Amino acid sequence: MVDFVLVGTLVILIFVALLQLALVLHVRNILIDSAAEGARAGALAGASDAAAVERTRYLVDLALSPRYSRDVTTQRVEVDGTELLQVDVAATLPLFGLAGPSRELVVSGRAVLEDEL
Repeated sequence: MVDFVLVGTLVILIFVALLQLALVLHVRNILIDSAAEGARAGALAGASDAAAVERTRYLVDLALSPRYSRDVTTQRVEVDGTELLQVDVAATLPLFGLAGPSRELVVSGRAVLEDEL
């Protein structure tokens, strides 16, 4: 009986840890994809940086929650002589379910500006 309790507790802890890892990876992947899509929307000819921020916030709000899209910024960076639009998203990374203590996660997405082509 004691063996069952010890092994059962260990199995439950491992299962919960795997669920939490899957949740963290899901949030991270959604944020990265939204930042990249927002950068592509803002890099179109005639589009503005505000369009990139708006598109990124819309996608994050749709997939997760508005609390994950509070801090979205854009900047223009140059890589190897090509000007890119970079969208940065800073959000809280859930460390215990979707509630509880959290840490900050910053992800970026980049796209080549069409005006530069």
